[in-house]
Parts: sequence; structure tokens; C-alpha cells
Amino acid sequence: MSDPSAAPGQSARPSVLFVCVHNAGRSQMAAAYLSHLAGDAVEVRSAGSEPADHVNPAVVEALREEGIDISAETPKILTADAVRASDVVITMGCGDTCPVFPGKRYLDWKLDDPAGQGLDAVRPIRDEIRTRVKTLLTELTAPRA
Repeated sequence: MSDPSAAPGQSARPSVLFVCVHNAGRSQMAAAYLSHLAGDAVEVRSAGSEPADHVNPAVVEALREEGIDISAETPKILTADAVRASDVVITMGCGDTCPVFPGKRYLDWKLDDPAGQGLDAVRPIRDEIRTRVKTLLTELTAPRA
């Protein structure tokens, strides 16, 4: 369904790209929360500048505790096309590896890296990501004046 108030060529559905180095922890959690909370209202992507072979098992378990299953997810490589196709790009420790395009909104979330951490260390990172994603979702879905 298209929004008649959207500018020509602009989708009414916002799109968000979460980026971290390995796309195995923080960006996977953020994408999973946004997909879970927003449903089809937001297009969600995640990627990494140096993707790992698999998603961190402690991250998978931490989200399972929240009723979110990401066991089938795999880390994806960051591409310029993914950035170009997104309205908001949120980086989490990937430094300058993320391509920058004019007209995009860029945010950098300073979060601990769950790599090599156990479930007890991942839970507070998960909880911080959930809080930030809820705030982001409120911003993305607020009516525009």
C-alpha cells in the first residue's frame, strides 16, 4: 500500500540498515528486534564489513529468551547497494568501512561487542539494543508535520 503523502519516488515505508563488523551479534540483534516490533511497517537489513561464518550462539540464545528466533540467520556482507537502498544506516563499531551517501541518516550506536562473550554478558547488550530500537521505531513511525 503506498502513502499518497509520500514524495514521488519515496516509499512510505522507512528502511533501516544495521551494520557491525561481523554481522554476527549487535546488528543481528538490532535487525531482529526492529523486524519483531515493526512487522511490515519498516524494511530491515543488516550487514557486516567482515562477516563471520555464523551468528554468535550466545546472541541466538539471548534473543530466544525474548521469543525471537534468529537461528536461521546468516551474516551478510555490507554492500554499497544496501546502504543506497536504506533511509537510515546505524553503525555499531564498523568505523569508516561503511559507505556514505548523501541524503541518508547515519547513527552510530556505541555498544559493547558480544563476540566471544557468554550469555550473561550478552543480555545487557541485548537489552540496550532493544531500548534503542524501540526509540528508533517511535521516531520512524511518528507522523510527519
